[in-house]
Amino acid sequence: MPSPVSLEVPDFGSPHVHAHVDDHVLHLRIDRPERRNAFTQDMYRSIKRAAIWSDHQADLDAVCITGTEGWFGAGGDLARRTIDGVTGLDEEWDGTDHFPFRHIERSRKIWVAKVNGVCHAGGVDLCLHCDVTIASDQARFRLPELLRGLPDPMMGERLVATIGLAKARYMIFTASEFSAEQAEAMGLVGAVVPHAELDDRVEWALQQIKLTGPGARALLKRTLNSLFSAADMTVFAQVPIEEMIEGMNSFVEKRSPVWRRDRPV
Repeated sequence: MPSPVSLEVPDFGSPHVHAHVDDHVLHLRIDRPERRNAFTQDMYRSIKRAAIWSDHQADLDAVCITGTEGWFGAGGDLARRTIDGVTGLDEEWDGTDHFPFRHIERSRKIWVAKVNGVCHAGGVDLCLHCDVTIASDQARFRLPELLRGLPDPMMGERLVATIGLAKARYMIFTASEFSAEQAEAMGLVGAVVPHAELDDRVEWALQQIKLTGPGARALLKRTLNSLFSAADMTVFAQVPIEEMIEGMNSFVEKRSPVWRRDRPV
């Protein structure tokens, strides 16, 4: 058996994403529970940078991402609470995209989502782009984007391929919350375990991954992900700006949105 390696992990650029390497695995922990682990731009970029860095580390087999205190991830921070000192895209490690999803998908490492709690919106995006998803029985899943006037271009095709068209439509258009058991039955997650057993099951899965051939698994991951087309990021530009503003404002103000209905897309 190869001996564990000690890699110096660089600063990925966010105080809310903690990173360390243990036994050939890069561990990432999303840590902003006071804001329900809502992702600021620096948090998304930090995960993206982790994907870029880990992909170049020959001694790494996998990346494991999890959350903190009952929150895996609640999606983007619509209240626009950001961290001082965020760099611009011109200073990015890959300036073509500040979201991490494409980088996770094209990474040669196996990404494991350890869903410890509530998983909404962008948190579900993370699960859909990871290779293995294991959830606590306390996890909850929901897609509330349309309540905010935000059509998620990274969601649709992968969600349909994962849970089927009828379930995807139901999940998207009703914004209903699903239990971990329901998510497993739909195929949204690979396994659900009692919360107290989550650490052990994920560690077992990581050990199993490390037994597989690194070249073969990277090639098969690439083959599987080649079935998906690239997300159409121009969707955001096509939504009426006043609709997005109303959706975000209603969320921050904790009220129901009042939509204009006189401007079809």
